[in-house]
Formats: sequence, C-alpha cells, structure tokens
Amino acid sequence: MNASTRDLDALGSKLKIALEASLAKSVTIDELAPLSGGACQDNYRVRATIDGVAQRYALRSDAARSLTGSINRRDEHAVIERARRAGVKTPAASCLTESLVAEGRFAYLLDWVDGEAIGRRVVKAPQLADARAKLPAQLANELAKIHSITPDDAPSLRGLAMVTGPEDDPCEGALRFLRATMNTLPEPHPALEFVCAWLAEHRPSRGATTLVHGDFRVGNFMIGPEGLRAVLDWEFAHWGDPAEDVAWLCVRDWRFGELALAAGGVATRDAWLREYERASGTAIDRARVRWWEIMGNARWAAGSVDQGERYLSGAESDIELLAIARRAAEMEWEALRLIRG
Repeated sequence: MNASTRDLDALGSKLKIALEASLAKSVTIDELAPLSGGACQDNYRVRATIDGVAQRYALRSDAARSLTGSINRRDEHAVIERARRAGVKTPAASCLTESLVAEGRFAYLLDWVDGEAIGRRVVKAPQLADARAKLPAQLANELAKIHSITPDDAPSLRGLAMVTGPEDDPCEGALRFLRATMNTLPEPHPALEFVCAWLAEHRPSRGATTLVHGDFRVGNFMIGPEGLRAVLDWEFAHWGDPAEDVAWLCVRDWRFGELALAAGGVATRDAWLREYERASGTAIDRARVRWWEIMGNARWAAGSVDQGERYLSGAESDIELLAIARRAAEMEWEALRLIRG
C-alpha cells in the first residue's frame, strides 16, 4: 500500500470532517500513517486530539481487491459490535463511513490496542513465555463467547453469507467455498483435488450453527506479557460450525515454526481441545475437528495461491504476497498427512 504525502493529507482532512460530524466535537488529526499486514483491507494508524484529549485508532478500509470470502468493513463493524455485546475481548469500532478512503468502500475506526501480534514473535519471544502459558485458556474463553452467538439472537448479522449463511450446512458450504476457490487458481493442484474428494466423502453430519470468527489464529491476537489483550481481524466472520474455529488454530501455518505445538505454536492439540471444552461447557468430537483441520489446511493452501495472484495480477504491490503463495505446498502436505493419520 503506497500512500503519497498529498494523499495522506487529503485523507486526513476527510477523516477530520467525518469525525467531527460523528462526534460533534473538535478534532485535530495529529498523525495518519499506513500500516502493513492487511490482507483484506487498507489499514492506517491514527493519532487524533478530540476536544483536547489524545486518542489512538486503527483506520480500516476495504482494499482494492480482497480475499474470496471476506466481508466488507460495514459488516465487520456490525460483527464487532455484536461480539463486544457478548463480552468478547475485542476493540470497539466507531465512525463507520463510506467513500472515506476510496470511492464506494466502507471504513471505520478501531480503538488502538498496544501489544505484539506478529506470529513468530508471539510463539518464540522469551518475554512472552508467561503469556504463552496463559493463552490456551484465555483463547478458549473468548472463542466460547463468540460461539454463544446464534442466528436467532443476532438478527442484524443474519445476512452474513460470504461463506455460509445461517440456513446452510456449514460443511457443505465449506466444500463449495473450497471448490470455488480452487476453480479460480491458474494451474491444477492434484493434491488439493484429492483432499477435496476425501473431504466430500467423509463430511460430518450437520451440527450446531453459531457465529464463527473465521480466522481465529495466532497473528490475529494482540498479546502482552499478561496474555491475550484483544481478538482482532473479523473479516472472515460467518455463520458456521464452531469446530471450524477450534480447528483453524491448528492449521500448520499458524504454528510459526513451533510444529510440536499444533494449536497455534502455544499448546498441544489435546490441551487446546480440553480448554475449549472447559470454556464452552460442551464436549467436542475429535473426528469433526480433524475434518475441519484438514479442510483448513486445504482452504489456506488455495488461499495462499490466491494471495500470490493478487500480486501477479497487479492489484497489490506487496511482494510478501508471493512469499505467502510459496507456502501452499506445506498446507497441501499437511492435509495429506492428516488424512493418512
């Protein structure tokens, strides 16, 4: 994301007007700078003075081209509001606007939370050792709150259907989504074809449908020495099977090299499942979680290739997207390994 000084000055002026209209207070924009790392949105760091009080935010706006299955910032704003009402530890969203950063795109401000979110640091930094010991229980507590939200008690979110809607069978919907993503890839992937066929043949029976975060993994959590500070990045939220989120934390890429700790590089798979059962008060079917973990690796393998295509198509200039695409083979291998058992 390249933003010239002129572009940033113009955006700062528009943001000042939007904030003053929303808050009915005097606003000065003290800093506006692009943030890296947004796969599905353009992010900016904002420091503002509002009626004499210093405030910090992240400004999140729809990107020119986002990943298949991601929701826009208007829907993400609604998801965050509902999650906060359920007690989920996630920053408050405010000042939802349209055409602030770019014409026709939604944007909003997210309260700033300090901490560490870079995955390889979270799983390896010595100063976060105590935090890692606490994370499995803390993450399970937040995930149980997310999964307490059902279509019946969240009518404002019933329109979330980028992956699966409230009436869909989550497993069938996930298979459709995987197949649709594979069909967009520029070359065949025999391993993914095999995995997709296996998933279709071994699809679990339909279970509960709840709100799922959709990208609940290390890298989307803000961490401090005391542990979890915030759950971030709701752009893949949808109605689905709670086991999808439970298994997604265990996808190979989210271990950041700590392969012996299958759950996000911070816990064993068994320890993670026990923490989730404790927090949610429900027993979880290990076979269902395994199906979703295989699905997660396949989905991210296809998604990784799609990330590379965003760069190759010219839609994005961040060369890191090519590095992400390179890892697709690792996820294909992991899915095949899990199938073999």
